[in-house]
Amino acid sequence: MTQLSALQIARKAYQPKLPPVLRSGPAAVELKFGGATESVADQAAVKALFPQTYGQPVAEFVAGTSKLAGPLTVGVVLSGGQAPGGHNVIAGIFDGLKAINPASRVLGFLGGPSGLEEGKYLEITPEIMDAYRNTGGFDIIGSGRTKLETEEQFLKCKAVLEGLKANAVVIIGGDDSNTNAAVLAEWFKAKGSPISVVGCPKTIDGDLKNAQIPTSFGFDTAAKTYAELIGNIQRDCLSAKKYWHYIKIMGRSASHLALEAGLQTQPNLTLISEEIEKKGETLAQVVASMADLVELRSKAGKNFGVAVIPEGLVEFMPDVKKLISTLNDLMAHEAAAFEAAADQAAKEELLKKFLAADVAATYFSLPFGIRGQLLLDRDPHGNVQVSRIETEKLLGEMVTAELKKRGSKAKFSFLTHFFGYEGRCAAPSNFDADYCYSLGYVAGLLVNGGKTGYMATCSSLTKGIEKWVPGGIPVTQMMNIERRHGHDKPVIRKALVELDAAPFKKLEANRKVWAETESYVYPGPIQYWGPTEVCDATTKTLELEQG
Repeated sequence: MTQLSALQIARKAYQPKLPPVLRSGPAAVELKFGGATESVADQAAVKALFPQTYGQPVAEFVAGTSKLAGPLTVGVVLSGGQAPGGHNVIAGIFDGLKAINPASRVLGFLGGPSGLEEGKYLEITPEIMDAYRNTGGFDIIGSGRTKLETEEQFLKCKAVLEGLKANAVVIIGGDDSNTNAAVLAEWFKAKGSPISVVGCPKTIDGDLKNAQIPTSFGFDTAAKTYAELIGNIQRDCLSAKKYWHYIKIMGRSASHLALEAGLQTQPNLTLISEEIEKKGETLAQVVASMADLVELRSKAGKNFGVAVIPEGLVEFMPDVKKLISTLNDLMAHEAAAFEAAADQAAKEELLKKFLAADVAATYFSLPFGIRGQLLLDRDPHGNVQVSRIETEKLLGEMVTAELKKRGSKAKFSFLTHFFGYEGRCAAPSNFDADYCYSLGYVAGLLVNGGKTGYMATCSSLTKGIEKWVPGGIPVTQMMNIERRHGHDKPVIRKALVELDAAPFKKLEANRKVWAETESYVYPGPIQYWGPTEVCDATTKTLELEQG
């Protein structure tokens, strides 16, 4: 029998809160609809691809009466990377469906979308569900990254769900996963199938958000986990007074986690990829400005500091972005030549023949080890695996070289950290525990109402759960057309850090003071019990965005 810690035992007993309108049960609510919707861009193209589900209205649950379906059988899929609270989404689905009809069943497909395609599942029983309430991770059924996008896959999914007499499937995932969910919903409806497909917004990166989805689940817990670690490092930094700490934070496509961590802990420097891209700053310019800060603090007798760096930073620098794109093409077209090269030095001799002068200059400005990562680490599509580039080490080594080139008298020693997996499976904060449970409950109600192509939502999140507004948003409303692997595809538009919005403006307004002084904040560990303003607090980002 698995040994549980005292915290695990106590958290199992926590009963997540629901918005008031849902507390009287599924029969006491009804769906209120707004007007027809449009996609955020490329309306004609998106409408042409989703003729069955495009234009559906935004839905809101209000007090009223609903006809409850007979026993429902609903499949659940966890898709993509882990995020705190996934188990509570399933708990909300489970409890909601049982409240609709005690004979309802929840089938968890194993290993992500491939489990749905292959018909591998686990029926969630009360005993299984109770073992996973308020826990982190996705281990109840596992996750995966299989994309459901071909006719053959859709036919397999349809056969599996029909064989199980399933009424619906809920896909819990990020932007790509929910895009696939929308495509599957459209396909089912075009085939005349009554099977509903509903999504839930998951990603710790925070890049799945809009007017109806203030935040994706897991972001709150991950950000607070990283903020605790950064706060601990800042306390050590202020105690030892001899190191610069370069801390990389997960978030490849957007800098929301770095921004949130920066707002929570107030380090000396927080880099924001979107800002660097807008300014067109090159790697050399970023390194120079970081070296300037080292010298400025050193002149004040402060040979230490903390810098927070977003994971995807290098892809937002125009010169490095061009280098990576060039290498991707080159390594694809000259694969045999590079595979035949004996070592890194031989590969670099080849590069000198192929690279344009400006691209070669960028490449050879990088430390030797980083250059090796660019040449050796490829993903299944033959592209550089940017997430594996040690950006924090790259910047530390290049700042060291820059200071040496200047003949600087500043003392500079750096240590590096990467906070990624530490936050993905943390026990969910009270906010995420409640938010995820509510999203799952809402997903079950959307299924009861026969809705398909929708994503479960809860809005007005900063006003306390008594003011939360549960509902659903059509996935097509969030879509635009993007070029992916040489083809135009409908995708949910990623939400990047907005440089004219309140969270970034707060960072920008305090940047100089935080750079020169030690305005460090030490958030400490996530609090599960105590005053509401402590244990149920939302992120700084949400507070600033929603006032």
